Amino acid sequence: MTVVAVLGLGEAGGRIAADLVAAGATVRGYDPFAAGTPEGVACAASAREAVAGADLILSLSSAGAALGAATEAAAALGDGAVYADLNTASPELKRELAARTPRFADVALLGPVPARGFATPALASGPAAAAFAALAGPLGMPVEVVSANPGDAAALKLVRSVFMKGVAAAAIETLDAAEAIGSRAWAERQLAEVIGESVLARFVEGSRRHAERRAHEMDDACTLLESLGVEPRIAAASRALLVKLAEEGPV
Repeated sequence: MTVVAVLGLGEAGGRIAADLVAAGATVRGYDPFAAGTPEGVACAASAREAVAGADLILSLSSAGAALGAATEAAAALGDGAVYADLNTASPELKRELAARTPRFADVALLGPVPARGFATPALASGPAAAAFAALAGPLGMPVEVVSANPGDAAALKLVRSVFMKGVAAAAIETLDAAEAIGSRAWAERQLAEVIGESVLARFVEGSRRHAERRAHEMDDACTLLESLGVEPRIAAASRALLVKLAEEGPV
């Protein structure tokens, strides 16, 4: 039976941990800020305790806490354990994580984790990308191995995010303008015909709920595009809107 440690039991980590239990894995979780652990997940007192003896470690602690989580966990990693960072982060951060942990996999999730859980499609790069796919695939995650270079999966995720967050920003701006002239319902129907009601709702509600995190994501996207010689016009505009939503807070 595969033993999996999940570091970070927030919205995404909690759903993934629960799915892994349902898939038959032995799951240990650690999150100093979580109110509790999903049913069937053993609660560890520290990251070291969670990863000791684990075959696969999934870091979902947030990009800001990723280095600390990896540093604490590294001392307790067993021989052959795969350490996978699933946080949306810059390629530079992923490479730094790879330098701190043996058998590292840079994993980029391509979809809404709360909706899909561990079945969310993923890209994987880094020295242990293939090993991650071999462990995660049988448990239900479709994984595309990109390369052995940590940071490559993260870069592809950020490039994709330019489009995804750009479309979301365009939808929000369109609806705000339509509301100002008393036609929001009409505009919602128009957009839903193009992208679907569920996607539109996810773009609008998710952008506000996760505005701060997504603003940081688009900041990383802007930095990446600039390093590639591509002017981040759309990425910068999306970042500005997300910063505004973060300042306004949830409705």
